[in-house]
Amino acid sequence: MPRFAANLSLLFTERSLLDRFAAARAAGFAAVEMQFPYAETKEALARRLAETGLLLVLHNLPPGDWAAGERGIAILPDRVSEFREGVARAIDYAGALGCRQINCLAGLIPAGIERARLLATLTENLAYAADALGREGLRLLIEPINTRDMPGFFLNRLADAAAVIEAVGSENLFIQADLYHMAMMGEDLASELAAHRARIAHVQIADAPGRHEPGTGRIDVSAAFATLDRLGYDGFIGCEYLPASGTEAGLGWMSAYR
Repeated sequence: MPRFAANLSLLFTERSLLDRFAAARAAGFAAVEMQFPYAETKEALARRLAETGLLLVLHNLPPGDWAAGERGIAILPDRVSEFREGVARAIDYAGALGCRQINCLAGLIPAGIERARLLATLTENLAYAADALGREGLRLLIEPINTRDMPGFFLNRLADAAAVIEAVGSENLFIQADLYHMAMMGEDLASELAAHRARIAHVQIADAPGRHEPGTGRIDVSAAFATLDRLGYDGFIGCEYLPASGTEAGLGWMSAYR
């Protein structure tokens, strides 16, 4: 039976971030995730987690200048120092918030730099981050993102992430498998989840196309959840989707799994 975590970066956005914790608890969630916690103090976030009894299961490393269009800096050769500072900041937040998994966005391919150099930078950065997180008992994840929503993103398929993990050679590097991105890339969910199960540490969902709640697109989420159960996945499934209307109005799909 799947266990769901509300993504507070995309759900309950009718409220301020700090007020979304109570809304998630009231809607029946026991866990949450978020993309980037850094706009709020770790103390304020920790208070909301304590007040609601929610578990924070995932957040991301700092992605660079998100507002300016950056989507991660791990591949950028001239941003290594900034990347390492971000690792330290993410560890600090994770420790305060009781979060045990941190996701890394690789970044967009810049013009004028060979892919081999970008891959070498990514490999070096991930090795550093995996080691630093491992010393704190934290897991590092990387996430493939589809080419339609994010043209030029460095990792697009689960196999891309698996190849990078092999190149890094760390036991503390895993895959975040987002069913929406997989579907948008035309991947067969059942076979790809099975092929890479050993390295999948977190799963996210949104229906495709549209990136709205399950039931609004073509993904058979019941079949996907059955596949994950069969494969022995017992982690949380992050609800990282854009509600088609209000968040609470779109939660009816979850009733079949409670």
